[in-house]
Amino acid sequence: MTLPGSIAPSVLETLEFAAALERVAAHAAGPLGAARVRARTPAGEPDVVHAALAQVAELAALLLSDEGIRAEPVPDVASALELLAVAGSVFEGPALVAVSRVLAAGRIVAADLARLAERAPRTATLRVDPPPRTLEQRLLASLAADGQVLDGASRDLARARRAVREARERLVQRLEAILGALDQTERAPDAGVTVRGGRYVIPVRGTARARVGGIIHDESATRSTVFLEPPEAIELGNALREHEAEEQREVLKVLRDLTELLRPVGKDITATWEMCIAFDDLCARARYAVEVNGFPPTIATGPLEIRNGRHPLLVGSDVVPFDLVLAADEFTVLVSGPNTGGKTVLIKAVGLLCLMAQSGIVPPIGPQSRLPVFTGVFADIGDRQSIAASLSTFSAHVAQLRDLLEHAGAGCLVLLDEIGSGTDPAEGGALAAAVLKTLTRRRVVTLATTHLGALKRLAAETVGIVNASLQFDAETLTPTYRLLKGVPGRSYGLAIARRLGIAGDILDIAERAVPEGERALDALLASVEARARELEARATELAAREERLREDTGRVDGRATDVAAREREVKARAAGLDRAAREQARAYLLEARKQVEEALGRARAAVDETTAREARRLLEKAIEETSGEEGSGTRDEWVSLEELRREREKSSGPPRRPPSEARPPAGSVRPTTTVATEVSLRGLRADEAEAALVKALDDAVLADLPYLRVIHGKGTGALRQVVHDLLSADRRVKRFGFAPANQGGHGVTIVEFTA
Repeated sequence: MTLPGSIAPSVLETLEFAAALERVAAHAAGPLGAARVRARTPAGEPDVVHAALAQVAELAALLLSDEGIRAEPVPDVASALELLAVAGSVFEGPALVAVSRVLAAGRIVAADLARLAERAPRTATLRVDPPPRTLEQRLLASLAADGQVLDGASRDLARARRAVREARERLVQRLEAILGALDQTERAPDAGVTVRGGRYVIPVRGTARARVGGIIHDESATRSTVFLEPPEAIELGNALREHEAEEQREVLKVLRDLTELLRPVGKDITATWEMCIAFDDLCARARYAVEVNGFPPTIATGPLEIRNGRHPLLVGSDVVPFDLVLAADEFTVLVSGPNTGGKTVLIKAVGLLCLMAQSGIVPPIGPQSRLPVFTGVFADIGDRQSIAASLSTFSAHVAQLRDLLEHAGAGCLVLLDEIGSGTDPAEGGALAAAVLKTLTRRRVVTLATTHLGALKRLAAETVGIVNASLQFDAETLTPTYRLLKGVPGRSYGLAIARRLGIAGDILDIAERAVPEGERALDALLASVEARARELEARATELAAREERLREDTGRVDGRATDVAAREREVKARAAGLDRAAREQARAYLLEARKQVEEALGRARAAVDETTAREARRLLEKAIEETSGEEGSGTRDEWVSLEELRREREKSSGPPRRPPSEARPPAGSVRPTTTVATEVSLRGLRADEAEAALVKALDDAVLADLPYLRVIHGKGTGALRQVVHDLLSADRRVKRFGFAPANQGGHGVTIVEFTA
């Protein structure tokens, strides 16, 4: 019997809820965290379910990027914490070690939760302040890993144990001396000091016990050897016992002191222990959500919407996901189709996904899923035949239907497998139709499977009931496990029988026996399935074509990006080459100026005026070529004055008279063009103005001009500064200064040359 608002254990067992929880518990760090996961049960309050799923989703999102998040396993200290509340109680050493491990784990977990407070505020609500670390350090300093109290726990204990060791050494030495003094025939083979009944003894032959004397504490199985405590060792043994008793008193004192240290913070220790277990439980659920790629569903009162759902016990295998989306006026899904098609797995998966979500576990479903919180879940799945209870298969199903009809109402989930089976198809179909109509009127979310043709027509007659089927390959007669909502499924019973080898004449008789209405419905479903496959093939083709178009678009975009990048690269290289060309031209001009200076000095000392004029002509030509736009002039085209003199001597013989310093006679014509006495630099860039000024200076010097007017304008003064800097560095310039106010003032610079 299932009470309203609860879920019967038999339903959880039918849906294999425990097995699903075990999958989640496998991700826990310790046994207590795993046990906490296994103890989870579905909640019925939407706010509680929503908060639990939001907390899991928050931590799962962090686990994808932060591998340092991990839970710490803790031992079970429940009984010890209960004992701590009893006044005067004393913990044993192992219990204290277990508490120290809880304190250490709690300190680590509390630090992790504090670190996650900003990124995961829901997770950080688990954090509690652990007890002071000094308590953990005191326990570690006093106890070994197995719970033994260390000598350093107290000075009195160290002194007592030292006394025990000294007394034991004295006793053993005395016994060894007594044993060594015995004859070989009186002591047992390989005899040595040993312990019997807590007393140190020596093994001797039974025939020698009267001579040795003392107390017999044990004997061998053959009674040939007895274990004696000689009279001389009795007092030493008693002294050892006294020191051991003192040691135990000191150990008990240490344990009592340590227990008293824990008692005032007992509640804090309990809270810390609970925090570690709760965080382990949460981490296990979050890691499971990451493993199954689950998304937290929207918890709402609307219709059921499962997208990309997978059975929790089949995740990891080659499982086909399903989408089950109900409209607001749809409450009953009638799933039909052949056997082994996956109908039962489907309805069990739906129930299990809902139960896991209500238990605070993100199930293996896709985004945009919506799950209502069911106040009751009912399931009639499998054969519930019972000989002991005198229940047939049909009677067992009817008993389950009676139970759920008594208690199921709005907000409940009902799962019915092969409803109406086990009896006459007509009567079973009528009963099933009545049950489904009743549940639909109550607005109960119902998933039912069937093979009955009469129920397949029910969806067309009843509002709120919708057909569904699991796709079946008619050619290979194998299931594809794809859920098709709105289309009833064919049973394929005769087709499967034909494939399995039933004689054709028998199947022909069977096919003729099928009612005309059933054959017409089957033919209609076959045409619908064929049309659906055709549409699916076209959809697949269109999707592939769309994917190819996306790939082509991506390639075109990639090429456009490459072309744009190459254009930018070409422009950058062109700009660089332009700058390099300008720099090279400037270097050529500067070199030409040096050559001009040297040539002028040597020209003045030339053998005759004809040689000087020829030198000037060649130099002017070199300057013009060097300052050309493309910079084609090179140093190889320059002609030195010595070479010019030798060429002149070859053509006209030795000079008739020494060089003359006189200027060319009046009226003589120069081979070059007339040189202007002024140059205008206005409107030029700095590098262009510098090149023009250098050429003007060279031309003026070659023409023996006494001065040169440089028009640079006033403006910002930048061009004027470039002119003055260049003139200051030129050794041919005697002086320079601004023109009079009536001749341009600060916009013109007058340059005078050296003689």
